[in-house]
Amino acid sequence: MTNTTCLAVIDTSIGTLVLHAEGEYLTRIELPTPARVATARDGDPTNVLHDAATQLTQYLAGERLSFDVPVRLNGTHFQRAVWGELMKIPYGETITYSDLAHRVDSPKGFRAVGQANGRNPIPIIVPCHRVVASNGIGGYAGGVNMKLTLLELEQQVTTRGVSI
Repeated sequence: MTNTTCLAVIDTSIGTLVLHAEGEYLTRIELPTPARVATARDGDPTNVLHDAATQLTQYLAGERLSFDVPVRLNGTHFQRAVWGELMKIPYGETITYSDLAHRVDSPKGFRAVGQANGRNPIPIIVPCHRVVASNGIGGYAGGVNMKLTLLELEQQVTTRGVSI
């Protein structure tokens, strides 16, 4: 039996996000980009889409520090290792691509780590925005301004504290 992909479109403070799910697993989040306007296909919303939309909205409002929606990360073994390490970066903290390369036992593989980071199918929930270049902010699939917005949000919440 094949899982049907269901979509949910949510408007957030950072733009329109398109959430994809297969069964009870979130499989992708499409970030808004200036060149793309989100479009949705028909599909019955699933509990995971509802939960993901709620949690993303709470996160972007500074009311949530972590996510507990089930995700399925489809990628190579190396990509999944990188994405697994991303989920270990604490809220409000950053690491460099070099740090991440060391964490996946590929100390000279910071470029490969950067490519895997850029192919993260579930940004924000799998917090690739918390990885920065050693000489600056680095890139982001949703654009550098969105990356800065997410990092600033986490810094503000960390500074003022939040009880969740």
